[in-house]
Amino acid sequence: MSFTLKTPFQPTGNQPQAIKKLTKGVEAGNKHQTLLGVTGSGKTFTMANIIANTQRPTLVVAHNKTLAAQLYQEFRDFFPANAVSYFVSYYDYYQPEAYIPTTDTYIEKEADINDEIDKLRLAATTNLLTRPDTIVVASVSCIYNLGSPVEYGQYLLELKEGEIIPRKSLLLQLTNLQYEHSTTDFRRGTYRPRGDTIQIWPAYQNTALKVETLENKITKIQEIDPISGNVVIPTSQDPETQRFIIYPAKHYMMNQEAQTAGMKEIEKELEFRLKEMEKMGKTLEAYRLKQKVNYDLEMMREFGFVNGIENYSRYFDGRNPGQPPYTLLDYFAESQKRFGLDSFLTIIDESHMTLPQIRGMYHGDRSRKETLIEYGFRLPSALDNRPLQFHEFLERTPQNIYVSATPDEWEQQQSGQHIAEQLIRPNGLVDPLIELRPIQDQIEELVIEVIRRKSVGQRVLVTTLTKKMAEALTEYLNTPEKIDKLIASFQQKQTVEKYPETTYQRDEYINTQNMEIGKINTAFFSRIEPLKNTKQIPKPKVAYLHSDIETLDRSDILDDLRKGEYDVLVGINLLREGLDLPEVSLVAILDADKEGFLRSTTSLIQTMGRAARHEDGRVILFADNLTKSMKQAIEETQRRREYQVDYNAKHGITPQTIQKPIREKLLLREETHADKQHKKGRLETLKGTTIRLSKKEVINLESIDPEAMTPAEKNKLARKLNRRMKQAANDLDYELAALLRDTIHKLM
Repeated sequence: MSFTLKTPFQPTGNQPQAIKKLTKGVEAGNKHQTLLGVTGSGKTFTMANIIANTQRPTLVVAHNKTLAAQLYQEFRDFFPANAVSYFVSYYDYYQPEAYIPTTDTYIEKEADINDEIDKLRLAATTNLLTRPDTIVVASVSCIYNLGSPVEYGQYLLELKEGEIIPRKSLLLQLTNLQYEHSTTDFRRGTYRPRGDTIQIWPAYQNTALKVETLENKITKIQEIDPISGNVVIPTSQDPETQRFIIYPAKHYMMNQEAQTAGMKEIEKELEFRLKEMEKMGKTLEAYRLKQKVNYDLEMMREFGFVNGIENYSRYFDGRNPGQPPYTLLDYFAESQKRFGLDSFLTIIDESHMTLPQIRGMYHGDRSRKETLIEYGFRLPSALDNRPLQFHEFLERTPQNIYVSATPDEWEQQQSGQHIAEQLIRPNGLVDPLIELRPIQDQIEELVIEVIRRKSVGQRVLVTTLTKKMAEALTEYLNTPEKIDKLIASFQQKQTVEKYPETTYQRDEYINTQNMEIGKINTAFFSRIEPLKNTKQIPKPKVAYLHSDIETLDRSDILDDLRKGEYDVLVGINLLREGLDLPEVSLVAILDADKEGFLRSTTSLIQTMGRAARHEDGRVILFADNLTKSMKQAIEETQRRREYQVDYNAKHGITPQTIQKPIREKLLLREETHADKQHKKGRLETLKGTTIRLSKKEVINLESIDPEAMTPAEKNKLARKLNRRMKQAANDLDYELAALLRDTIHKLM
């Protein structure tokens, strides 16, 4: 099946030459190419055209989950008939195992897995092994240990109408594929026998299978809705043979023989390591390691699994010491082999951010593991459960295209002459005007600008330096009394001061090396009437967005901003690359002169680019000093703006704000009362003793019955309540914290 691009648009501006140049480069076998495209120039559309032209399976790597989700939705729209998948870390919460020697603190691994994302990950690997027309949008989790694609591909169950198979054998094969037997709770990755019928819910799809048998013969197979049981239109069957293929419910597949052999190797390594530690005089560490590994082995013998089993993966995968783990890239290589393809394509989106992330993952993981090994918490073989090193990543990606508005020197050097520039936007939009304002009274001026834009239905992005600042600013802007007081103060100044409408002038800027920020730009007065009665002034609705927000909730918050449920989004570094928000007309950067990573040249250019999707796009830099990064960022933005303005003048183009529909959500979830409370920007108790543990989990403390719970369920709930208790304490909600503490004591 071939890639078919579905879109009503045609390449415009710089897009045709970029598509042509990069397509030729892929077909010529070039390993490194770069697409230098400004924000809003349609880089994703260019990527889609390259995929359609070259007909290669493609891995698109993004540096954060929010951007990955947006890209997934865009490619899903561009290629509705092809297999577009989403592959990111499936943890809602993850605390890796660690040890802090200075305080003798051991931190056990804790993780909450998101079932929906796990399904999408399994769908991605299944698509790669079954279809040649696959696009996978992934975060850097694609370089982490995943299990052998060969083993995964070998473990499958083929079901065909008319096939003779003993019922017991069928159920045993499902168990070998790590599907769980269930009599009541029917969920992904389970099977449920009911008389002569067996219901199977594959872990990687939304529909289930209903297999009817009679005297060890499969008489009928139907796809059903797992909730209602109604028959649905077939999507995964072979219409000619009524043949269905069921793939494993987990990525890690291991037969009994491999497990037994692996455990023997673990015992040998333990014996050798204990002797080594005794010679070094580490008696306590040796005792600790012996207890830990023997416990893990016993759990594996009894249950086939133990928390942290991935640390022994080298033995179960059959890898040699130091050999890289299997990752998603190996599934692409296996797909290439299965379908006889020449190569596959890797697109590194926002490469200036994604590549450093890929480089750093290995070193951070190794540092943590070495401490655990030194103090007797892990065997040395745990080092082989790791992400790929950067050179290993490059060895496994035969052809790369680096996409960024600000590519680093490394990408440009590797690409050489194979760099395509894309500076023109399809709608004629140009880079935003830039204003410089002093830090004094920055919050007051920010509020006034926000209100002006809210009154005409526009949105605002604000970047701060820390999470605490983002949350504090959000709370302040969501307090009507404080806004009224601030507006009243501003109105008094308005009667005295007059602000001429001036804009940044490049020549004046270049000739003034030590300029004072406040003298170049004054307050921007648009077409909006002056503010009058504070009671008539619409108050902004504000939310914050940072790494503490759950993966799937970030996309929802961005959609809510576009819909107008929020007027302002406050963030730190998540508001930089790739966010497609046409309604945003203003980007305000607080403390722009605090030189560092968040205020570097690249960061400033990327952040300012968020305002380039609106015809009234404008950026305000609040600063008291002109830093080198600010100077370079302003000059580069101005260079691009002048090029765009000249292009529009030559071709008679009038800039128009992008009109872009809000896409269907990545995952549809029913909105709960907790969700509505979250939209208000608050974490609070609901209906007395009912609290929200996460975006999708609400629990009534009075309904908790420790006697009806297993020890594992108690521990899991206690961990969640403990995190919520600490959060309540940080919010100074000591009454709730005490209530949660008492509930935890009942569980223990």
